[in-house]
Amino acid sequence: MLIREKPLLQWQQLCFVFFLFISLLLHFSHGDVGTAAKYPPPYSPTACFGGDLSQFPTNNMFAAAADGIWENGAACGRQYFVRCFSASEPEACVADQTVQITIVDHTESIVSTPTARGTTMTLSSTAYKAIVNSSATVQFVTIEFLQ
Repeated sequence: MLIREKPLLQWQQLCFVFFLFISLLLHFSHGDVGTAAKYPPPYSPTACFGGDLSQFPTNNMFAAAADGIWENGAACGRQYFVRCFSASEPEACVADQTVQITIVDHTESIVSTPTARGTTMTLSSTAYKAIVNSSATVQFVTIEFLQ
């Protein structure tokens, strides 16, 4: 009696490829999800480094952290990759744009008034404009962020 194992092996390979394909489609996010608003100058003093202006990256890509990531000041100096992926206004997010920001402050102690309160991060105007279209009128956006 001759036993054919080849069709079974092909079926297993096909199933493996199918499940690999599906898992890639379902794996959209690699980071945490939150919200972001923007805040204008003045940016100093900060909860992290007081009035030391050298704390600010020269590209002005920085943010204030809310309690969820603040961790009693442990977030000071942390860097995150941030991208906008949805907003209440269509096409508000800059497509495929990710920025790297540095945490320099706590949202509860920022000097200027943000466009919205209660967000995960409050981005500098420069960082916010890099991921949100300048024509957008939204007060905050939904972001994905990764340390």
